[in-house]
Amino acid sequence: MSDDFLDRDATAQAELVRRRELSAPELVEAAIRRLEARNPALGAFIHLGLERALERAKDPSLPDGPFRGVPFAMKDLGGAEAGQPHHAGMAALKRAGWTEGADSHLTRKLQAAGLVSLGRTNTPELALLPTTEPAAYGPSRNPWSLERSSGGSSGGASAAVAGGIVAAAHASDGGGSIRGPANLCGLVGLKPTRGRCSFGPGLGERWSGFSAEFVVTRSVRDSATLLDACAGAMPGDPYSAAPPAEPFSASLRAARRPLRIGFRRDAPRGIAVDPEVDAAVVATAQLLERLGHRVEASHPDALDDAGHVNLYVGVVAANVARALDAWGGRIGRKLEADDVEPLTWAIAELGRSLGAAAHLANLEGVHAFGRRLAEWWEAGFDLLLTPTQAQTAPAIGWLTSTREEPLRAFLRSAPFGVFTLPFNLSGQPALSVPATTSREGLPIGVQLVGPTGGEALLLQTAAELEEARPWPLVAPWGGG
Repeated sequence: MSDDFLDRDATAQAELVRRRELSAPELVEAAIRRLEARNPALGAFIHLGLERALERAKDPSLPDGPFRGVPFAMKDLGGAEAGQPHHAGMAALKRAGWTEGADSHLTRKLQAAGLVSLGRTNTPELALLPTTEPAAYGPSRNPWSLERSSGGSSGGASAAVAGGIVAAAHASDGGGSIRGPANLCGLVGLKPTRGRCSFGPGLGERWSGFSAEFVVTRSVRDSATLLDACAGAMPGDPYSAAPPAEPFSASLRAARRPLRIGFRRDAPRGIAVDPEVDAAVVATAQLLERLGHRVEASHPDALDDAGHVNLYVGVVAANVARALDAWGGRIGRKLEADDVEPLTWAIAELGRSLGAAAHLANLEGVHAFGRRLAEWWEAGFDLLLTPTQAQTAPAIGWLTSTREEPLRAFLRSAPFGVFTLPFNLSGQPALSVPATTSREGLPIGVQLVGPTGGEALLLQTAAELEEARPWPLVAPWGGG
């Protein structure tokens, strides 16, 4: 029996179950066979829960949500699952055999949507890099070219989705970690507005508000419906995004209006943009104009102020130092330099060197930067169009550090975060959508950025692009 139905998006797979053309166990069993055949080459999943997945698929009480019976994956950073491993890319937690004691709110919401997780996916140590090559578990590889990175920190998730194993997967984004992997693997990657999805009950926020949890998907409609499932404040959340006027999925069917869209082709700080990436942005701007939108070369002046990168690094470093202390407390011993990768320790040491007053000053700077960005949208723009990343997928091994050069990977990462990380500081929603493929056959996406609370507008516009310029839902698999 053909398993081509696994190449469809999650909405289409759920419809097969709803129409009883496939049962939930049959769909999950097919995905398990795909996983067993393809994961050895991809390195997407690192913790398997296959028996648990089949039991859930067969359970008559499986929730009748919009994705009932659809195979899924949880990233191994955040998305805590009771009784399941949670190692955040860390060898120390792997050695300790750490498992979580309770589900996160997001996990419960995904389960209530009817999704069936096959396991947890690979991530770099503490989500610090735009590639997924942790010492603890090895690399996740790009299904479009196995010698290339699938991105980070949600690289295992993007490899699983683009590799045809699952149609959607949990992901998170602290500097581009949803949008970057989506870009490199030809997927849809939405970073929601700050506070849209809860981090509770284990956390109130992550990385001082820079991080957001959501998913990577094959289609815009899947992202919209999953946002309906995941969004909403939970008890004790320190803040939350304002509820939408209508469901995000309904916004895809709403009447569309001409938008004023600014676009930027060049990268700040003199970072080189691959000519094929630049061409994809220009072609997308032209397509948006043909669709009736007003597109003009304009962007917030604040993006050219390199000081925001220093603010970002300072805040992240302080959070990494705290994360090592927190994880050490959980496993009952202090984490030392030999317990983590060289980059992680170097960034934590930087964080420890910052006093409380300096950290608060950095946060004040972050908030001021966000206000400066908002001025551009307040001046009459609806969306900003940019490259998602300045370069196409790097080779496995390029974004790595050594004991002698602990910061090498961080410094080499600049092209892969230059367009994404500013909007982690501001908390605005941003989305990567496929645009084209390079001469080497690598996916190239573009980024759309909206005002705070503007996910509906992003999804509407991405759906227009999807309809006008359809993309392959999975990579042309050649990995065996």
